[in-house]
Amino acid sequence: MALIEYKLEEKVAIVTLNSGENRFNPEFLKAWSDTMDEIENETDALTMVVTSADEKIFCNGIDLMWLMEIKNAKKDEESKQFFYSLNQFFKRTLMSPLLTIACINGHSFAGGAIWSCAFDFRHMRSDRGYFCYPEADLNIPFLPGMIGLLKKAIPLQKMDEMVMTGERLTAEQCLENKIVRHIAHNDTLLEETMAYAQTLNKSRGYVKEMRHRLYHDIIHALEVEDVPYIESGRLVIE
Repeated sequence: MALIEYKLEEKVAIVTLNSGENRFNPEFLKAWSDTMDEIENETDALTMVVTSADEKIFCNGIDLMWLMEIKNAKKDEESKQFFYSLNQFFKRTLMSPLLTIACINGHSFAGGAIWSCAFDFRHMRSDRGYFCYPEADLNIPFLPGMIGLLKKAIPLQKMDEMVMTGERLTAEQCLENKIVRHIAHNDTLLEETMAYAQTLNKSRGYVKEMRHRLYHDIIHALEVEDVPYIESGRLVIE
């Protein structure tokens, strides 16, 4: 089974993440890039819905086990390159010419919750799963581009509280705080998300141009040269 698969339903590309916790490592980032290339270049899809094949987890962010192995092997350039690639991964999602919906059907933690903020809309499972930034408890500061993505999707006061405390939010709390636009039981979440996605027939040209106008500052932040490395179990800016 491929790490990431997709299928088309009319003008909607349904993308399924197949690697369990769907953690970010070079293999996952390449699979995402390849999938985006195919959808954008070989289909006429106008909207993209992303969900997970896992019953409990949408995305748990960076593959820290892989990253620590790289650091312990003193492969500093490889770890730096990974973070360049991670920023490009966030940017590729943010700047897609398709309208995008994260169908969050399980836990969305750390980098996974950051990634979901790059989508236009977030729909979340109501009967299971938390949305959380545990970096406060892991001593991992956010990079500027990550903060830009959070500000795009989360009201500022609530964002401050979440990143400073590591608070776990339920779907109901996410809806109350306008982090997600819709919640539903897992039995109907994808169906309801698809019903909304089918209404989003906006041209790629319009979407692409509006992204450049809306997200100029975030794009710039994601393209800065400074990237973190792992030292004593925490991320540090060089």
